[in-house]
Amino acid sequence: MQTAKNAAASVKETAANVAASAKSGMEKTKATLQEKGERMTAHDPTQKEMATEKKEARKDQAEYEKQVERDQNAVQRQAVEATGTHSYSTTGATGHPMGSHQMSALPGHGTGQPAGDVVEGVVGSHPIGRNTGTGQSVAGNNPRTGGGAGGYGTGGAYR
Repeated sequence: MQTAKNAAASVKETAANVAASAKSGMEKTKATLQEKGERMTAHDPTQKEMATEKKEARKDQAEYEKQVERDQNAVQRQAVEATGTHSYSTTGATGHPMGSHQMSALPGHGTGQPAGDVVEGVVGSHPIGRNTGTGQSVAGNNPRTGGGAGGYGTGGAYR
């Protein structure tokens, strides 16, 4: 027989799964509409094919994120059923009790989730010249500052 806490956890999991599915559906729709716009403005078959590939990648990512969220919802429900409680992280996000499995006190560390801000469609990178191990400063790698090789720049008004 299910307790009231277990029933509430199941209802919360179901609601969270519905929300994850709705979000995934919206992302897939946005990807399809973006692809249609890109295909209409494309001038050659390669650009059209790239738009389609980009759409498929976005749809795959949305499906992946939905599945990750569903898995997290199930883990959280199981933790509530097992302990009757759930944990709170330093970021305020709820999760399951870590016990001896906690790897770090850093938010997001060891969870497989990004710790910083995530912007859809943007790939992160490392700034050039910072902690490269070469002993050069950022200015040494920037031709616009007077150091390094000349002739190459950002193309902007950066000086």
